Amino acid sequence: MELDITPGQDADITQAEPILEKINPDAFLADKAYDADRLIDRLKERGITVVIPPKRNRTTQRETDFALYRERNLVERFFNKLKQFRAIATRYDKLKSTFLAAVQFASIIILLN
Repeated sequence: MELDITPGQDADITQAEPILEKINPDAFLADKAYDADRLIDRLKERGITVVIPPKRNRTTQRETDFALYRERNLVERFFNKLKQFRAIATRYDKLKSTFLAAVQFASIIILLN
């Protein structure tokens, strides 16, 4: 598992490729916001299964394994549990490194329970 902190105004897709360089997953499960040709091509080059539903306005609709896509709820539930920690939800920490350490600590607590 890999975590990183970004500014609130940045799109999540900007961090997808740098984080993928650090890990080697079998599949990449994401929502429609990650439906970009550049990311999908990069995932296919590395042999990673792409499980991203295509946007409605795509000219060529891609097949998606929705049975596997349903497993994405585990990630969503993890973030919901993470937000139960007050310091994480309100982000009192000013430094990125301090906040990332708090997120990592809360993640360990969640995974141990």
